[in-house]
Amino acid sequence: MNFDYDLFVIGAGSGGLAASKRAASYGAKVAIAENDLVGGTCVIRGCVPKKLMVYGSQFPALFEDAAGYGWQVGKAELNWEHFITSIDKEVRRLSKLHISFLEKAGVELISGRATLVDPHTVEVGDGLRPTGGHRKYTADKILIAVGGRPVKPDLPGMEYGITSNEIFHLKTQPKHIAIIGSGYIGTEFAGVMRGLGSEVTQITRGDKILKGFDEDIRTDIQEGMINHGIRIIHNNVVTAVEQVPEGLKISLSGENQEPIIADVFLVATGRVPNVEGLGLENAGVEVVGAAIEGPGYSTASAIAVNEYSQTSQPNIYAVGDVTDRLNLTPVAIGEGRAFADSEFGNNRREFSHQTVPTAVFSNPQASTVGLTEAEARAKFGDDAIKIYRTRFRPMYHSFTGKQERTMMKLVVDVNTDKVLGAHMVGEDAAEIIQGVAIAVKMGATKKDFDATVGIHPSAAEEFVTMR
Repeated sequence: MNFDYDLFVIGAGSGGLAASKRAASYGAKVAIAENDLVGGTCVIRGCVPKKLMVYGSQFPALFEDAAGYGWQVGKAELNWEHFITSIDKEVRRLSKLHISFLEKAGVELISGRATLVDPHTVEVGDGLRPTGGHRKYTADKILIAVGGRPVKPDLPGMEYGITSNEIFHLKTQPKHIAIIGSGYIGTEFAGVMRGLGSEVTQITRGDKILKGFDEDIRTDIQEGMINHGIRIIHNNVVTAVEQVPEGLKISLSGENQEPIIADVFLVATGRVPNVEGLGLENAGVEVVGAAIEGPGYSTASAIAVNEYSQTSQPNIYAVGDVTDRLNLTPVAIGEGRAFADSEFGNNRREFSHQTVPTAVFSNPQASTVGLTEAEARAKFGDDAIKIYRTRFRPMYHSFTGKQERTMMKLVVDVNTDKVLGAHMVGEDAAEIIQGVAIAVKMGATKKDFDATVGIHPSAAEEFVTMR
């Protein structure tokens, strides 16, 4: 059978872009469909604009710190409109850059929302004319890479809340922002908005933020956030939101907990795979359930895939956040490239989801790779695990007067001396853990760390001097 394309990719985000360009480099005829800006969540409304906001939020603290070193800094004031507009311009520049990369790779970009008609056919609605202009294309293989989307609980007044999609487009800076959710998105934006000068209240259902991370990371970030003036309300859920003359009134579940009044309410309660409207049933693509815990939440669905990103339909594949795997941009890219290598590059291989480093760009920042202490103890037993941990005040703050702390931790297998996990809270945590991750991925031992000469004076040297 003759097809229009060897590969048709649905979604021009990180995974789809990586897969399409890699497949085209092997000589495949490739098309990619996108109904939004090219670049996906990471470029448009995720890691890139968020990191720019993180950078912007750090300047007030730097102005304060400068005084301790003898600098006289005048009154600082943020031009919010300039800040937000600059971020939007950079996002659009990067989106255009990705389009040029597709052109250079020989990948055809099709504007519009693509849906599956059958296992080898997709229909694309004209992105410029949403009410008409549908076109059909056939392909030998189809890759679904449409990512995920924010989800709100089904509770009264949630329509007044914004998500991480909208926070980059606020016309004015919030005086007081309330955040529901204690995952990395809610925690990162709490630090960003507080750094920019807003009053911040974060609401969490548990007694600690960042469920799933190492306990020392959770504890140290939370203490650092409180030290920076962020109010964290524990063991509460939002029961209702309503508009009042003062702003938004946010009612909580605690019997003695007073409602919160804020002018912006950020709902950061998780993301779900963006499977709706894809026509998966038309092509026989199976999904798996992924429950989200808590009142007002429903069960989401993710596309089921095997170790080669293959769905229940042999010629249809899926990568990235639309599957029930690690929701990280580098992971989506790795999955996309592994798919292209396997199917078009005569190099069948799996993408390893083990020992993937990640960071939380909170304030204080954290980064981690490998097993948490709890995971290591559960897997190998308490007697087989040894913990090396250090907490110290960074040299930088010798003159600032601030009580900032850095935490570093190694989780080690006693029987093999292998470093199973490395965790850090503090300035430049992501930059430091990236290098440590190479050692952990290669199976380095604590003896290997001990034999490595530290760079002095630096925070990073603590990873090779812990005894």
